[in-house]
This record gives sequence, C-alpha cells and structure tokens, in this order.
Amino acid sequence: MRITKRTSHHLMKSNLDKKPRKVIEKIMLKIHNSLTKQKDIFTPITPGKVSLYVCGMTVYDLCHVGHARVMVVFDVVTRYLRASGYDVTYIRNITDIDDKIIARANENGETIQALTERFIAEMHQDADALGVIRPDQEPKATESMPEIIAMIETLIEKGFAYASDNGDVYYDVSEFEGYGKLSGRNVDELRAGERVAVNEAKNDPLDFVLWKAAKPEEPAWESPWGRGRPGWHIECSAMSSTCLGKQFDIHGGGQDLQFPHHENEIAQSEGTHGCQSVNYWMHNGFVRIDDEKMSKSLGNFFTVREVLARYSPEVVRYFILTSHYRSPLNYSDESLDQAKAALTRYYTALRDIEPLSDVIWQDDKEFGSRFSEAMNDDFNTALGLSVMADVRQALNKAREQNDAEQISYLAGLLYSFGDVLGLFQQAAEDFLLGEQDDNESVKVEALIEARNTARAEKDWAKADQVRDELTALGIILEDNAGKTTWRKA
Repeated sequence: MRITKRTSHHLMKSNLDKKPRKVIEKIMLKIHNSLTKQKDIFTPITPGKVSLYVCGMTVYDLCHVGHARVMVVFDVVTRYLRASGYDVTYIRNITDIDDKIIARANENGETIQALTERFIAEMHQDADALGVIRPDQEPKATESMPEIIAMIETLIEKGFAYASDNGDVYYDVSEFEGYGKLSGRNVDELRAGERVAVNEAKNDPLDFVLWKAAKPEEPAWESPWGRGRPGWHIECSAMSSTCLGKQFDIHGGGQDLQFPHHENEIAQSEGTHGCQSVNYWMHNGFVRIDDEKMSKSLGNFFTVREVLARYSPEVVRYFILTSHYRSPLNYSDESLDQAKAALTRYYTALRDIEPLSDVIWQDDKEFGSRFSEAMNDDFNTALGLSVMADVRQALNKAREQNDAEQISYLAGLLYSFGDVLGLFQQAAEDFLLGEQDDNESVKVEALIEARNTARAEKDWAKADQVRDELTALGIILEDNAGKTTWRKA
C-alpha cells in the first residue's frame, strides 16, 4: 500500500465543522420555489435555523445516477447553508414498504426486511462514496406507523378522508381547495382524464389511497380500519411533520415527484394541520440519456455502482455539479471524461502545496464574493465551478511566478470552496496516482529514473522509448521546473 503525505487541509477540521460564523444577515439567498414558480428570497421560519426534508429512496434495488443526483444536490444545499452559518436539520426518509418492494422480495424468495436492510446498506455505500454527508435523521415508513395512522384519523375527523367498505381509506380531493397549486394542474382537467375502475371504492377519480386493506400473504399492520398498510404519499407527510413539525422551510426531491406525490403531500399535511406545510419547494431536473429520462421503469438507467466501476466517485460528483440542479443532466461517457479532465487540472494545480489552513471563502472580496453570488442565486453550482476555475488559473500563475504566499493562500481558497461542494476531499497524489500496489509504483519510478538518465546522456531515442513504455502502462508524465511527476491517465 502506497502512503502519501496528507496536507494540513486534510488534517484540519472542515470549515463546515467549525462553529457557524455570523454571516446569516449578509446572505441574500434566492431559491426557485416550485410553489410560487419564481425565485423567492429565503427567509427561514426560525432565524438562524433551517429545516429541510428530502424524499429518499424506495429500497428494493441499487441506486441509479438519478438517485445520485438527488443525494448530491441536496448535500450541497445542506453544506452551503451550514457554511453560511445556518443550523440545518436535514431529514431524508426511506420508503421500506410498497408494492415494488413486496414484488421484489417475493421474486427473490426473501423477507421484506432482509431485502430492504440489504439495499439500505447499499444506498449508504453509494452515498458515502460520493461524499454525501449522512442526513441528521433517516426515518423509515415501517417505523412510523403510529404517526401515519394518527394522521389518517385526523384527516377523517376533519372531513378530508373517508373509509370505504373494503377497508381502504381515501383522501377526498374535492374537500381540499388548494389541490393542484404546486404542479399547476387543473382539477377539472385531471378529473376528465381519469377513470374509476368498477371495483374501486373511491368516490372520485382523483381521490388517492391513504390506507390499503391487507391482501393475503402481504405484510400488514393493525389499524382502526382493519389490517393493512399505508399509501406512499401519507408516509412522507407523517414522517416530515414528525421530524420537523407542522411547518418547515424546504422540501426537496426529484422533478418527477412534483405530481402527484408532492401535490398529495400538501393536501394531506395542510388538511391535517390547517396551515401551509412547506415554504420552499425545490425540485431537481432529470438525468437524461438519448433525450429520454433515466429511470428504472424505462430500463435505460445506469446504477451508481456501474458508473463507479469506471470513474472515481469525485468525478461523478463533479459531473453532477456542472449543471444547475433544475436543468436536465445529460449523461454520457464524454461528459464524465470531461469532468475527470477538469478535476485532474485542479489536483495537478494543488499538487505538492501546503495550503493555508484557515482560509474562509466568505472573506475573499474577489473570488469569494463571486462564489457567494453564484450560490445565492438558487445554488448555481455550474457558475460556482467557473469561479473556482479562475482561482485555479490564478494559482497556476502564482506557481509560475514562485509566489509562495499567494500559492498557499489560493490553494487554501480552493479547498475552502471544495468544502462547500464536497470536492478536493482527498490528497492530490491519491487522485492523480489512483489505486496501485507497491510493485507498480516501484516499476514506474524505475522507468522514470531510466528516462531521466537517458535524457541526461542525451540518448533521446532511449528516453522516448521509456516514455512510450510508460504511456502503454497508462502513465502520463509531466516535466516542470526540472522535475518529473506522473499520474494515471
């Protein structure tokens, strides 16, 4: 195992772990609110605190790149808010009971608990690899049954829901005046496009299930309406309000959840509590392949595990951040190769530098101010990366001029930005040289020494031969200031 020297940046605590700085009053953060259809100035319910709920995974299979985007996007939101001085409570739920989970468990011949626990562990492995900070809480649907049942009871008492003769419970959409306000859907048009099956017990085509009566051989819980299990939508309403209260700041998730899932959440939560449930709704855009949305249902998805077999996790994370979170993200090998090349340029610039350990980007009047403007404009990571590219260019110029003080400062500034975006979390040598064993390292170093000897003896043919041999091994040489360094292609 090769041992590399860690810089002071890697030994020190991240800026995000430090006591929040008093910068909240300076922030003019604007968030594109799906509810108002515009960028709204962010004002938390409780000054200095932010409550954030994000719809998590349904755990019956490995995460795909679309899931990775949700995790990375709201990880950056959380990191930026904390770096800006806010005390953030971040909740991301786990759906561990639904039709797909039941079907997959039956297909595999395993218990539902065994299936969901296995894929929860797989999800955590992918998230950890991508540098995603664990949420403060990860409530599970199966552990929230008392809260779910209590919310359904309240909705029935208030006239927003009704129990059918077959044991199902439905939400009565006609009783909720604001239905459609998030998605912009017209209730009459929605109703005209729906059909009610003859055997369904709901009163209106738009009514949706809150509680499903138990079917033979399916998992079920006791309730006032008989044994059964909850509908998907009510789970999130119950878990979010249990963890964050009847009203919280931000609710996030993928664009595909806006209707009907989040629309139904609003109806349930506001019907229960009698007040606006969420102040800011955030939805990230789709990941697309060949102009089609990536999804398991379409069968055109790549799992995170498949992608990480070919690209380092940080390359995947950087790729996700190159597009604004609300824009479509076009997945391709070319895009990932470009992300790898960009990260390589950063790590090459940071190589062999001892950065200042106490640089705080908010204090930098040039680059820091521009980065703040980018992130305050609806978390524009693509623009933030362009600012960081300018810092990298300034760092390379400082290296050319051998300006030690500026080199150390600009490197520290890049690491400070990296804390916000979850980048540069490893030593430059680790990224540039990748995984290798001692034998490989010894062989490469010996070849480099042979090339240097040939060059000193002006045996250019021999030097070129050795370089070609290194290239065949996937090694790239860089000659700077009389020193030869190497990295993997």
